[in-house]
Amino acid sequence: MFIERTSVGLDVHAHSIAAAAIDGDTGELVQARLSPSYEAVKSWLAGLPGPIAVVYEAGPTGFGLARALTSQGVRCVVAAPSKLQRPSGDRVKTDARDAVHLARLLRLDEVTAVAVPTISQESARDLVRAREDCRGDLMRARHRLSKLLLRHGIVYEGGDAWTGAHDAWLRKEAALQLGSTATRTAFDSGYEAALATKSRRGRLDSAIEELAAESEFAPVVRAWGAYAV
Repeated sequence: MFIERTSVGLDVHAHSIAAAAIDGDTGELVQARLSPSYEAVKSWLAGLPGPIAVVYEAGPTGFGLARALTSQGVRCVVAAPSKLQRPSGDRVKTDARDAVHLARLLRLDEVTAVAVPTISQESARDLVRAREDCRGDLMRARHRLSKLLLRHGIVYEGGDAWTGAHDAWLRKEAALQLGSTATRTAFDSGYEAALATKSRRGRLDSAIEELAAESEFAPVVRAWGAYAV
């Protein structure tokens, strides 16, 4: 049940925020374009009749705004974009219209919220995402190196790739088969990139292990570890 007098929809972007507020008592609609700073949003909200509830869509701008508003006693809902109802036949999409639509959905209590992570939880997500990005970078670096060799007819036949034996083959036999200085330079660059990315992955793995052992996630990690055994 919606208990606040004013429902506010925010269409949040990196450089601006389209805002729309609906007064539940009078039906008045107030719209504005705000800077993306938290203080600008809080200042604008302070001029609206309270109490106030706010909604914006989850997205690349993160959850900092939700935490800032919640800390000020403002109920803030972060909506799941895939669960939002869209007006049928409405093909005109603007930031201002999206803000109004969000405010109306909030007024009707028809918003599916996502959980807002704590700062520590979001930091853990950042670390895990960085590790996943690194995994993809390493795969691409290795792929580029192996395809460079393949273009010159050099193929590893000694078993599984990217093992210690394969690394020794790359540094000795494979490199020596490249006759052109330019191609050898390209190989060296690709090999160095693969090594550096692998080292980066190792540092991220260590950071994740430390986080798993000494943070709020440690009890869950230990429980899953026992279950896996």
